Amino acid sequence: MLDFLHKTPQKSAYIIILLLAFFGAIYNAFLPLHGDEAYYWVWSHHLQTGYYDHPPMIAYFIAVTNFISESEWGVRLVNIFCMATAGLYIFKLAAEMFDKHIALNAVLIFSTIILTHAGQIITTPDSPLTLFWALTLYYSYRAVFKGEKKDYILTGIFLGMMMVSKYTAILFPLFLVLFILLKRRDILTNINFYYAVIISTVIVFPMLFWNYQHDWISFTFQLDNRSTDTFEMHPNLFFEFFGGQFGMFSPVFAAILFFFTLKNRFYFKDDKLFFLSLAVWVVLFFFFYKSLFTRMELNYTAPSYIAGAILTAYIFKVQELKKTFKVGLFIAILLTLVGRYAMLFHLDVVQNRMYANKESVLLLQTHIKEGDAIYGGYLTTASHLRYYLDSHPEADVAIPAKYSQYDMWRKKDYLKDGLVLTKDPHLNTLKARYNSVKQIDELVVNRGVRGERIFYIYRVADAK
Repeated sequence: MLDFLHKTPQKSAYIIILLLAFFGAIYNAFLPLHGDEAYYWVWSHHLQTGYYDHPPMIAYFIAVTNFISESEWGVRLVNIFCMATAGLYIFKLAAEMFDKHIALNAVLIFSTIILTHAGQIITTPDSPLTLFWALTLYYSYRAVFKGEKKDYILTGIFLGMMMVSKYTAILFPLFLVLFILLKRRDILTNINFYYAVIISTVIVFPMLFWNYQHDWISFTFQLDNRSTDTFEMHPNLFFEFFGGQFGMFSPVFAAILFFFTLKNRFYFKDDKLFFLSLAVWVVLFFFFYKSLFTRMELNYTAPSYIAGAILTAYIFKVQELKKTFKVGLFIAILLTLVGRYAMLFHLDVVQNRMYANKESVLLLQTHIKEGDAIYGGYLTTASHLRYYLDSHPEADVAIPAKYSQYDMWRKKDYLKDGLVLTKDPHLNTLKARYNSVKQIDELVVNRGVRGERIFYIYRVADAK
């Protein structure tokens, strides 16, 4: 439908993927680390088989990229690799299901939406989730429709690695089992299916055992943090989340995907199309339902748009919507460029939590004396301190805050004499923990439309 590079669809797709990866790697060097990124980077220096907040895969990936560089762009090589490989397997799956022209357009869709570009910038567990979701989707399709043993084995491997990436990966086996029950029950008598189950279970077992050793603390956190104790509905949250999907997947692409899959009843009569439709809508329906009761982050639906990019490209082709596709592509590129520009030049407005953290840490560094312990007022502040201070000293959280991995690592009587960096005034809170507390400096910065943000630096001594 659109082969703007005048090469074969496969070469064009590979060029798009490589150019996007190259551009993303350079772009990422100009942005400071988000607090969550710094937190996961700290994990990479404390490798284990489970963490309080998430499964461990993100820590393993960052630990690998640490050998290349521990700068901002180095930490974000995780994203570049994951998104580029996901794009490659989107092409491979679309080409195998349909043809290479549809596959190229699927790559164009995936490469231009804000969701992919956001995923290229901030390193989170969604990066390995996206990678292994794309790999598992490809090999599970081949296993289901071709039945070769190696595809079942690879499905088991990548499914296990996906489950160790983020807990929402549980939606993949849910969609796959649902498809098998509705369309291919014969697979349940295939020994290769059980090989895949065993392999994925073996890979996930260390994470499960870690949770068992810690009273299932990570699972409990996810249930408490992503759920609500009541069943009171909040339609405004649903419509906010639903509308946000048109931003994440681009207005035209989302409209086409939603309209035609619903109109055609998820293509139930065509096994291949139904396979893709389920991969999209099991994820979407789950989070649409959850959004009725509590606020959902827009990126939670990201895995659905891997199959969604392929299905949308197919719909454009069979419905002969050439002009609509070009309009959709133009809008997606425009929104993405605006978002990229805003992140680079107006960070204090669009992502103020990333703004001026490095500068506040460097200010604190000017006050460090030999023997000082280093503390933050929150887990992300402590992580920024560890990341940006010279020699990367250990840091901790000095005041009562949200429970985190720091609490699990911490030993008793950890409060020592030293410095504390906070984003809010915490003089009284610190005085409840130390006999001597003195504010010694502060950094006042813009906070976009919210006015000013003040970073406070305290010297503390004589813990109570």
